[in-house]
Amino acid sequence: MSPPRIIAIDGAAGSGKSTLARALAAALALPYVNTGLMYRALTRAALDRHVDLDDDEGLAALTRALKVRLSPGTPTQLEVEGYPQEVLATPEIDAAVSRASRHPRVRSLMRDAQRDLGAHGAVMEGRDIGTVVFPEADVKLFLRADPLRREARRSQERDAAGLDVARDLRSRDAQDAVVNPLIAADDASTLDTTDATPAATLAWALAIVRACE
Repeated sequence: MSPPRIIAIDGAAGSGKSTLARALAAALALPYVNTGLMYRALTRAALDRHVDLDDDEGLAALTRALKVRLSPGTPTQLEVEGYPQEVLATPEIDAAVSRASRHPRVRSLMRDAQRDLGAHGAVMEGRDIGTVVFPEADVKLFLRADPLRREARRSQERDAAGLDVARDLRSRDAQDAVVNPLIAADDASTLDTTDATPAATLAWALAIVRACE
């Protein structure tokens, strides 16, 4: 058997999927594609260009114009519009990204772009990689975690001073549940990362990948 080429990692914000995806891509020498960055970049572009987040047609046009590429380096990572990641990981984007990403035409265009990015192999992370973007993925991993632990992780990722991280994460969960329900693929391997270290989570994922080789 050939080694897995497409690995799908799905999970809610704060479940540890970005940490796992980045480490797994490095371990397997595969590109790392954080699909959430694409929606965040679209949101940033819409806010910068004063495109209404309810404007389906305007957002679809912005989506078509997004410049995406896989960067050089190890692991290869996704770059969108040249935005540095810290510009896309802000409370402003957190609050708006679900509105921008809820439009069917936007999601269809993003899905096509994501399939192109992963066509030659990648570790892909998101909310619907194993169910919608790459239902034929060689390996499907699904992460879940206790809300309190997810909030703690998000606080560490953000400058949480003066922010109600718990409220913002609950709001984001509610919006995302309407836009893109978080459902594990039937053939996904699931891990509760509440008490799992990043190293333990990576070891679990590598064991699953190697079992498929």
